[in-house]
Amino acid sequence: MAKEIPVYLFTGFLESGKTTFIENTLIGQDFNEGDRALLLVCEEGMEEYDVPALATHNIMVETIEEPEELTTEHLMKLQTRYKPELVLIEYNGTWKLQQLFDLQVPKGWTVVQIVANVDAGTFESYLNNMRAMMMEQVSMANLVIFNRCTEETRRGDYRRIIKANNRMATVVFEKEDGSTEFENPDDDLPFDIHAETIQIADDDFGIFYIDASDNPDKYVGKTVQFKGMVYKPRNYGRTAFVPGRHAMTCCVEDIAFVGFKCVSDMAAMLKDRQWVEITGTIQKEYYREFRGDGPVIYATRVVPADRPEEEVVLFN
Repeated sequence: MAKEIPVYLFTGFLESGKTTFIENTLIGQDFNEGDRALLLVCEEGMEEYDVPALATHNIMVETIEEPEELTTEHLMKLQTRYKPELVLIEYNGTWKLQQLFDLQVPKGWTVVQIVANVDAGTFESYLNNMRAMMMEQVSMANLVIFNRCTEETRRGDYRRIIKANNRMATVVFEKEDGSTEFENPDDDLPFDIHAETIQIADDDFGIFYIDASDNPDKYVGKTVQFKGMVYKPRNYGRTAFVPGRHAMTCCVEDIAFVGFKCVSDMAAMLKDRQWVEITGTIQKEYYREFRGDGPVIYATRVVPADRPEEEVVLFN
């Protein structure tokens, strides 16, 4: 059985801070602890690696300039030449990630972490112009790092956008001075979570969905009121339904219905795609759709409602 060789994958567009982050991690934190490490660089950015300094830490650097060079045969040759005990890949932000995942890699190579580096100052521009490419990078990441953050950085919005595409990712915001600030679920919510009844405006359902999904304990025992479209899964029987909204996560092609299980005596009388206003109390319970514990709404009031002006919601 081949020995496991951990692979760390770093994604992000040009000048997103990948090189600085990797070099600081490798040298500053003695990441490889002296083990033979191979660093594959698939992009030449503004910052260049100090190759001699890395060599003193037993880290060898190889450059892959074109996606056509990223082949099984080439990786096999590098494995034979260096016999690494650890592999790091700085991936090109414009190359398809699936190309890498489709490769047959040397025996033992196992991806253990994917880190997406994002320049907070250019995030919205990339999101508006290259949304699918940006979302591909963050949707597979275990860790998303927003660097070069300022006081104006809309941390709450950015975090929700990431969580809408990748609920399991840890999101970190790094200030311009290099200090880090871990995700804060209470950032700038557009509704009063401490109100006797939390009123969720039509446009804010996406924000509510992400925050309640990620932090169900915060909502346990809270009363909420919002408008949603009825969806009736067959396995819910006559006592429950799902009020929710269509939401755009990545692009128009990725619009999906999102909502919460709602227990109500009215469920049997409701019809699919009917619009209702729900008032109810949130509890946390296990159910399959969340693959674990998630918010369940126990409705005290369900009444017909007009469809909202915008049926599709966003997460910011």
